[in-house]
Amino acid sequence: MARSADTRVESNRGTAAGIPSSGAQTGLVISLFVYGTLKRGYLNHNGYCRGVLAIEEGFVRGQLYVRADRIPFLEVPERDVLATGTSDPVADAATQERLARHIGPHRLAECHPGPPPSSPDVVHGELHLFDDPETRLPAIDRLEGFHPGGRSLYRRVLVPVTVNEMYTVAWTYAVETKPPDWPKLASGCWTG
Repeated sequence: MARSADTRVESNRGTAAGIPSSGAQTGLVISLFVYGTLKRGYLNHNGYCRGVLAIEEGFVRGQLYVRADRIPFLEVPERDVLATGTSDPVADAATQERLARHIGPHRLAECHPGPPPSSPDVVHGELHLFDDPETRLPAIDRLEGFHPGGRSLYRRVLVPVTVNEMYTVAWTYAVETKPPDWPKLASGCWTG
């Protein structure tokens, strides 16, 4: 049976380099699905993800493309976008919590049964849980070039994520418009 994850924690477990943790102030947790350089073992993980509460492997529905410099870009079906990120990380964390609770595991499983993990229509990555949305999201938004309300290559969107047959919601960075010359990564898994 599918279930959804609770999005609150009581403790603060550290900081990322240059990103002071302040989740103890709000008690909110932000879930972030990453599929590229923020994954464990890759270029930006230590600088932006230190202090992560938990990491689980999972997948989202979508397509993965790569630029000539091997940077990956996720394209998600518009029907899977539950919300779009704003410049207010606390409000975004609250939106995530509210939608996870409102949708619930049964409705989420209904609207996002999710293709099997081996499907060509899924992108594999990691679900990261952080307890400091006030500082974490703005730092990662800057890294990803996401400018709420402005022109951005990426937009931060809240989408359904499948983790160990559990359905939840998480923010991820999806390309706004995919240029036609980017090749698709058929495996749905970026390895650098």
